[in-house]
Amino acid sequence: MAQPRAVGVIGAGILGLTAALRFAQAGMRVTVIEREEEVGGLVASFKIGGAHLERYYHHLFRSDRDVRALIAEAGLEHALVWPRPDVSSLCGGRFYGFDSPTDVLAFSPLPFADRVRLGACAAYLKLERNYHRLEGQTAASWIKRWMGEEAYQVFWGPLLRAKFGDFAEQIAMPWFWSRVHLRSQRLGYIRGGFYRLYARLAEQLEQSGAEMRLKTEVKSIRSDDSVHVDTSDGAFDFDQLLVTTPTRVFMRLAVNLPDEYRSRYDTGEYYGAHSVILGLNRQLMERTYWLNIHDPGFPFLTVVEHTNFMPASDYDGLHVVYLGNYLPMSDPLLRKPREEVLKEFTSALRRINPDFDEGWVVESHVFAAPFAQPIVTVDYHEHIPPHETPLRGVYLANMFQVYPEDRGQNYSVRMANRVAARMISA
Repeated sequence: MAQPRAVGVIGAGILGLTAALRFAQAGMRVTVIEREEEVGGLVASFKIGGAHLERYYHHLFRSDRDVRALIAEAGLEHALVWPRPDVSSLCGGRFYGFDSPTDVLAFSPLPFADRVRLGACAAYLKLERNYHRLEGQTAASWIKRWMGEEAYQVFWGPLLRAKFGDFAEQIAMPWFWSRVHLRSQRLGYIRGGFYRLYARLAEQLEQSGAEMRLKTEVKSIRSDDSVHVDTSDGAFDFDQLLVTTPTRVFMRLAVNLPDEYRSRYDTGEYYGAHSVILGLNRQLMERTYWLNIHDPGFPFLTVVEHTNFMPASDYDGLHVVYLGNYLPMSDPLLRKPREEVLKEFTSALRRINPDFDEGWVVESHVFAAPFAQPIVTVDYHEHIPPHETPLRGVYLANMFQVYPEDRGQNYSVRMANRVAARMISA
């Protein structure tokens, strides 16, 4: 009797775990190799207030059908809730609601005519289903043309600069389209954290006989008669291999890739993610879950009060606040001592709530991760690698390939299902 195919998966984020589950369901011998000591990737969790919480803020949109189907398959649909949290903007030192057409029309920092244009353009982007109509232009140029120069300078420009820094004027319009088109007012979350989904997937894999190799770093990948993976924990041979690392990382690991392939696909910029998480003994913002910051001078680009979304009782009464950034991976903040970061960030919170005091902070955490946000420029789509690589039996699937959508669990699950099906049928 023929032995089942041996397939390796590098990376135990949502993409790697979903694909591994599909391989196991198809009767393949599966090995998952992960450098970190736990599964989850950019959705890895930690304990705060006695509960699991993601290191970097996460939620779902109503349009996220693929991950919702996976949650149901994992038996966690009962734990998925859909509140409608408050989304606001800080502009000129004032909070403005920005989550409905009425909010847009009430946004007084813009002249009324520009508010109407902004709302009309947002409605168009919600209805437009073909992002290809928007290729070849930047978000900045499109916003200035259709929403108006004032709308860009007051509203969208500060957000793009806060997130993308020097690349703000180069971000492609299809990326901006996806942020507006896919967003929903109700947001989804698994009570108890997305950790529950990842733990369930790992449990299902282990029950199916899959081998989970955590705390194992890949050193090299090469392919001849089979696929060879050299790791910190020894060498592995597979019939097929799915690599879910960033493309840049794959390029460093893969041996004997053609120069033409490298020159076309070993390109593009990424920012890292930086997250400060505070457990407070009282509420920071009265209602707001997500605060976009348009005012200059803040060391973070957004404030996300998670417990204005999920109840504080889930975290032993702590009020959980994220202070988030995307930064060049060379930015000193990513390596700044923890105490310096906390001092700088908590000082800025008085501009959010003048009553804030450091004594409110019960616990604090600082996390940083590389390759968290691809920089989607106008020619970005020309450098997205195909899933089949030049190495026989080696496939690549990662965040860089979800274009025009941005980072998100849903798009990773969708890609995992698609690539796994292709590999199974190969």
